[in-house]
Amino acid sequence: MTQGNTQNSAHSTQHTALPLVIVNPKSAGGATGDAWPGIASDLRTHFGPFEVAFSDYAGHSTVLAEDAAQDGGLIIACGGDGTVNEVANGIIRSRAAAILGLLPSGTGGDFRRTLGLSTHAATASRALRESIAKPMDVGRVTYTNSAGKHESRYFLGVASFGMSAEVIQRVKDKDDSWLSTVGGWLGGRGAFAAAALQTTLAAVYPSVRVQLDGQDEGQMTVANLCVANARYFGGGMKIAPDAKLDDGLFDVVVIGDLSAAEILTNAYKLYRGTHLHLDRVGHAHARSVSARPTQKGAKVALEIDGELPDAYLPATFEIIPSALLVRVSF
Repeated sequence: MTQGNTQNSAHSTQHTALPLVIVNPKSAGGATGDAWPGIASDLRTHFGPFEVAFSDYAGHSTVLAEDAAQDGGLIIACGGDGTVNEVANGIIRSRAAAILGLLPSGTGGDFRRTLGLSTHAATASRALRESIAKPMDVGRVTYTNSAGKHESRYFLGVASFGMSAEVIQRVKDKDDSWLSTVGGWLGGRGAFAAAALQTTLAAVYPSVRVQLDGQDEGQMTVANLCVANARYFGGGMKIAPDAKLDDGLFDVVVIGDLSAAEILTNAYKLYRGTHLHLDRVGHAHARSVSARPTQKGAKVALEIDGELPDAYLPATFEIIPSALLVRVSF
């Protein structure tokens, strides 16, 4: 790791107060790696000196962050929601008093929307310099992987199941030339919107049993169920417009058995955050959520902060209050 340049390293900062920037060069389809020299220049100019490490594989940012967090200080995630998620997981797992910072550069950018952060590198760099560290809640989801084993992962924004997992799979599908073309024209938000359109027209909704805070279990058919710590998901949908990052509660939003026509007609309301009053849209607060398929053996995939980490129902979601220090401008 070297100060303020792009040399790669597998080691964390050792006995230094310099912030560490963990860069995912594959974020935004490789655009982050291409843009890094300019981002680094803006960061040096508007923020100050730093050290840098590049992630090489899925999960590497977590390893880098957990190692670096042992020395405390500021660890900055440069990438999209998946990169932020990995860095946050590393900091939390370290149990050290390190602070998370964001330098947004990714496809979705949903967590930075909740924080009100700019994607402009110079503006984001100044915000990092001028911001303060505040404690924020995180979610922890324990799920079943494809081998039938239980795993746990932390999330900052939203974990969900239903159409959302298929939308993300389509966005990440390199073989979908039409969707790749749309994403190239319209950017990350356009790619998510196009994938949502494809998914809506072909969706089969799962039947699930859901329990909030240990109360009676309820059975429902859902187009999507979101366990939200933050407000946005799906490339800019304001799915939980009233969610707060420090209230110790999830906002649980259920989009029920709506027809494709009803979803498409009201899609703009999802982006504006004015959908909670619609019929067959439910909203509740909870500290814990559990969900399982109604039909034994059914495969219902989870997305977690915009990623698909081989995660399926049954799953439990728990809020962990004030679990992470994050640099914010408010």
